[in-house]
Amino acid sequence: MTPKSLPTDLPTVFNQFKLFARGGLGAPLLVIAILVMMILPLPAIMLDMSFTFNIMLALIILLVTVYVNRPLEFGSFPTILLVATLLRLALNIASTRVVLLQGHEDSDAAGKVIEAFGEVVIGGNYVVGLVVFSILVIINFVVVTKGAGRISEVTARFTLDALPGKQMSIDADLNAGIITQEQARTRREEVGREADFYGAMDGASKFVRGDAVAGIIILLINMVGGLAIGMAQHDMNFSTAVERYTLLTIGDGLVAQIPSLLLSTASAIIITRVSAAEDMGAQVTTQLFNNPKPLIVTAGILAIIGLVPGMPHFAFLTLASVAAGVAFWMVQRRQKAQRASAAEEIKTEEVSPENRELSWDDVSPVDVVGLEIGYGLIPLVDANQGGQLMSRIKGVRKKLSQDLGFLIHSVHIKDNLALDPNTYRICLHGVPMGEATVHAGKDLAINPGSVYGDIEGIKTKDPTFGLDALWIEPSSADHARTLGYTVVDVSTVIATHLSQILKTHASQLLGHEEAQQLLKILGTKLPKLVEDLVPDILPLSVVVKVMQNLLQEEISLRDMRTIAETLAENGPKSQDPDVLTSVVRSALGRQIVQKIVGLDEELPVFTFDPSLEQILLQSLQATSDTGMGIEPGLAERLHTSLADLCQQQELKGEPSVLLTPALIRAGIARWLRSSLPSLMVLSYNEVPSDRKIRIMASIGA
Repeated sequence: MTPKSLPTDLPTVFNQFKLFARGGLGAPLLVIAILVMMILPLPAIMLDMSFTFNIMLALIILLVTVYVNRPLEFGSFPTILLVATLLRLALNIASTRVVLLQGHEDSDAAGKVIEAFGEVVIGGNYVVGLVVFSILVIINFVVVTKGAGRISEVTARFTLDALPGKQMSIDADLNAGIITQEQARTRREEVGREADFYGAMDGASKFVRGDAVAGIIILLINMVGGLAIGMAQHDMNFSTAVERYTLLTIGDGLVAQIPSLLLSTASAIIITRVSAAEDMGAQVTTQLFNNPKPLIVTAGILAIIGLVPGMPHFAFLTLASVAAGVAFWMVQRRQKAQRASAAEEIKTEEVSPENRELSWDDVSPVDVVGLEIGYGLIPLVDANQGGQLMSRIKGVRKKLSQDLGFLIHSVHIKDNLALDPNTYRICLHGVPMGEATVHAGKDLAINPGSVYGDIEGIKTKDPTFGLDALWIEPSSADHARTLGYTVVDVSTVIATHLSQILKTHASQLLGHEEAQQLLKILGTKLPKLVEDLVPDILPLSVVVKVMQNLLQEEISLRDMRTIAETLAENGPKSQDPDVLTSVVRSALGRQIVQKIVGLDEELPVFTFDPSLEQILLQSLQATSDTGMGIEPGLAERLHTSLADLCQQQELKGEPSVLLTPALIRAGIARWLRSSLPSLMVLSYNEVPSDRKIRIMASIGA
């Protein structure tokens, strides 16, 4: 780099220094510098710079520990403490070398900093210096370092002992749904970092204590070594050698001992901090000066002492006045806060619900999915009382979201005093869709159709499928299972009923917002397809209607790519939702048949006689919207025939499928959906070419 290219402005130099530190070279170079100071002799000017840097570093570390909000925010403190201790010991070695080699020449041979601490701080009197140094060592070693080491040891032990309990608490909150997976991961990392930090602090406190001991030993060695070198090698008399080398040694010891005391204090502060999200200054101000009474009493005591004859009146009375002034200011501030609070309360009362004008905030929207329960069922939703309904509902939402292909809305649970204590009600968009009475504390034994004995209980109907059932005691559950009953608890009964209603009315749960979200997710992978589809080819309302039609016929939206591609291909030809639904069903034919027969190659079906197909086609075309144009007598005979065939297929354990021409499929499906929910109505073009059709019956032949 040429002299012209050197940075001259301070921001540029600072930015280059930050880049240098981020490059990972700062710490290795500092360690190398410490080793160099231990091995090679340093000139006096370098010692002055190094001692000044050491004091500055200690002050910075102390202030960081004071202003940091939480101890874990200064997680590198143990490592910094070790490096700072090694730096100070290296400076001791370097200064010892200079003092012993050049101390006979002049009092500033070891640098101006050591000379200043030897001459100015202790007045050039080495006896005073020894006393001051001894006091600093006692404060550092006996008081600060020993206490901080004990606190570090106890804190590390209790933190490690509490680690398993904290991990279990996080797992419990995660299982209960209180926190998310990401929040649980963050809390686990924080708990681990806390254990690592206090464990490292336990070890780092040993470095601080060893450093204090090393300072005492280095002082004694320097004094004895300097006295021997001065008298034996430089022909100095005893008093001159003692004065010269003792002053230099004490100056050196004080220069090293002050940063050591600062770091010991920083270590004690950070290990005694309570993990509150505020700095130490805010904690002290809030907790120490929150109440004016201690200041008032203190001011009174100081004033009484200051009035005693012979006491220093100025000092005591001045501080008493200061304490009284601060207490008066605190009282005024508290009264002002109370007046403001009272004014706010009056303002709130003036705008109370009884007095204020109505606004749109008073019009609460209905819940998409709601569950109302009587007060007797409240324990089912309280996890503290062992209730499992919340976790069951969460599992239902997760399963349905995976099966249907879109996120099921949250279920808003609330108590309804108008209901019987053991009754619950399931609502969609504020409209009741299902209601049943259960018995809290009992199990429901459902008769699947064939049981091998009777059991005592309260007769009822399964609220989900209407099967015969009994409410039995939990102690009889195992016996009921041996008899062939299906036994479930109350939470499972409610969750199953909710699941069936949500699945049956899935089309009512999907609106524009949900459809837009599905398209947004698809757009992250196929942006061009989504951009061309909405709104260029089809408006969003048509896409929503097609999705609702698919859900109404229990077809999942998981294959959004096929749905979007089919709509993009056929949208320019027609924007009729029913026509587009038929086309999408054909594209999803493999998925539809797979859901019915799985991996079986044959698809058992019923068909209409060709002449009957023509009659139905003419009837349904006349009233295509309702599908009610079939002659009543014919409709009754068709329904009876289909019901008998469905019952036969159910006894065989096979699905019931009606195969019709595409033109009449939608109308027939709407006509039979409520009366024969187990019958699947497919069109010929929805059956994949690799599937074989096995005709079980031809209706109207």
